[in-house]
Amino acid sequence: MKLFIVLLVSIASNVNAFAASTADVVPRPIDASSDMKVEESPMTDAPSSPILIPGEVDIQQAFSQSTFPISSSALITRAKEILSPDIELGTKDDGACLASNFQFVAAVVGPLPKDEYLNALNSFKLTDSFDIQQNFFGFTVDPLQTNRVWFFSRQVAKQIAPFMGVSVENNPSEDGVLNLPPQLLHMDFNEEGLVTEFGFYTVDRQQGNTGGLGGAFGYFYGVGKPLPIPECQPYKPSFRFRILGLIGKLGRKLSKKTE
Repeated sequence: MKLFIVLLVSIASNVNAFAASTADVVPRPIDASSDMKVEESPMTDAPSSPILIPGEVDIQQAFSQSTFPISSSALITRAKEILSPDIELGTKDDGACLASNFQFVAAVVGPLPKDEYLNALNSFKLTDSFDIQQNFFGFTVDPLQTNRVWFFSRQVAKQIAPFMGVSVENNPSEDGVLNLPPQLLHMDFNEEGLVTEFGFYTVDRQQGNTGGLGGAFGYFYGVGKPLPIPECQPYKPSFRFRILGLIGKLGRKLSKKTE
């Protein structure tokens, strides 16, 4: 049951409020339509870079070699459709947008299969307690895994009702507003345009007011009710890691003295 709650809030924090910011997205049928297919050269609409620095992927070449049948622009459109209010990552279409082998995979929670994911997500909604602005941006297809769409979120959530026993008035954050750190999300697809994997990860723990925590953990911490486990607390170096750091500093000081 605890696992279900953690999963649910994690996903809800990244999905349920998407309706407010995607009202202009018109979903299409789940089955991959003909305009999603590329007959001659997959990913022909991939952008090219005029100057490549050492170590940079040649985007145009990478997409031209892809065998995945859905173009990059169509795949991004598909990702936005699945996040739209009429689908909301499987919660509004009874999971029709999710493949049978779907998994939810985040930094701590998961992997969780399709049925477990849907059961958890349908039992609770963060939007009951928060007005959430997702602030999605940066949708792009991975040139080295051309069935994956990456995108960012910089969530801002204002508490509007009690959450975890904490009233709006007792929210410790300024004006009851939570600013979560930037999060990187991904969505993998099969050739039919169904989602095979969804997940997200915090990418800058120094930003926001939730202790560098994203997803469910950010909301728990933000209202002053973090779960009593290390994963729900701001990052703290382990004792062994701190000792290793001290040994390194001592070694550098000794080396300077011998020079």
